[in-house]
Amino acid sequence: MPLALLALAVGAFGIGTTEFVMMGLLPDVADDLHTSLPTAGHLVSAYALGVVIGAPLLAAVTARMSRRTVLIGLMVLFVVGNALSALAPDQHTLLAARFLSGLPHGAFFGVGAVVATGLVAPERRARSVSLMFLGLTIANIAGVPAATLVGQHLGWRAAFLGVGAIGLLAITALALLIPHDRAHAPAAGLRGELAALRSLPVWLALGTTVAGFGALFAAYSYIAPMLTDAAGFAAGSVTVLLALFGVGATIGNLAGGRLADHAVRGTLFGGLTSLVVVLALFPVLMRAEWSAALAVVLLGAAAFVTGSPLQLMVMEKAATAPSLASSANQAAFNLANAGGAWIGGLALAAGFGTTSPALAGAALAVLGLAVAATAAVVDRRRAVPGRERVVAAHLPHHQERTHQPN
Repeated sequence: MPLALLALAVGAFGIGTTEFVMMGLLPDVADDLHTSLPTAGHLVSAYALGVVIGAPLLAAVTARMSRRTVLIGLMVLFVVGNALSALAPDQHTLLAARFLSGLPHGAFFGVGAVVATGLVAPERRARSVSLMFLGLTIANIAGVPAATLVGQHLGWRAAFLGVGAIGLLAITALALLIPHDRAHAPAAGLRGELAALRSLPVWLALGTTVAGFGALFAAYSYIAPMLTDAAGFAAGSVTVLLALFGVGATIGNLAGGRLADHAVRGTLFGGLTSLVVVLALFPVLMRAEWSAALAVVLLGAAAFVTGSPLQLMVMEKAATAPSLASSANQAAFNLANAGGAWIGGLALAAGFGTTSPALAGAALAVLGLAVAATAAVVDRRRAVPGRERVVAAHLPHHQERTHQPN
């Protein structure tokens, strides 16, 4: 695998760290800015809103530019957003800075996925995407706990300065390792790229992402009370257990990349089915500490097996607009984050018990399977001889590796 994938993984590591670190620093931020915890919680929503808006918007605006230049520019915006977060004097300024930090998130993963698949042979495309996503999953193991620890001991502003430093490292790696490419005009033009998103198979793929990862976040958003109230863990153990989730996510991500290179749809169905089973068993698994810890690992693995195949599927369904579609998939992921947490909260508020968000997640995973099955039926009806070769012709291919890095 090319070293350029390492540069993409470093950027993903920084983005994953800044996305989740706010959740651990909310009490510190609220105390320092003299605001309530619920009000400080809007900082998480502001970042997610930035992702949802920025992903398709920045991908569309930069569609004619060199992808190497776009990736570096997005990471510069990331560094600026985190620096402004560290310097924010009040809640409103910090809200704006967090929104700015979220803008490049989806476009970076979207454009990065296209670059990653262009660096390798066609039979390794899913694996290349999984290696870029590796930075995101490792962020949950090391980046988020480390940044949270820094924030708790040196102040939350120091944590965001540290994340900004990771962004600077990513910029250096991107400049040195990503192959040069020329600015290009999309074959169908910007209007044609936007038109590609009107395709039913594209929307079914995005819908699978929303339902599938909504299932994850319905449970994961309330994993702390499940572990303490249901499984009996001490509150201080939750951070270590969340690192176990990152371990599971890393295993699932790498396995999903390898399996998807052999069977994209089979890997997707297998991952979603596993997610249904794991979430349905949560009420049983949360009765003892050892099985609860196992459940956290299995949840991460089952959910992230689907990451690479979903990203690749969206790109293939919008073959004339892979960057835009890939970025839209990241927006769908963040909609799943917000929507899944809301649905899990409804189950909890209805009094169905501490582990009820996991059962709500299982229902969402079943919905994801139904959407994926519908997409498979639509594909079979639309199939024509040679379609796969036509799709592959529109995607970047491994011959781009002949360009030399700076």
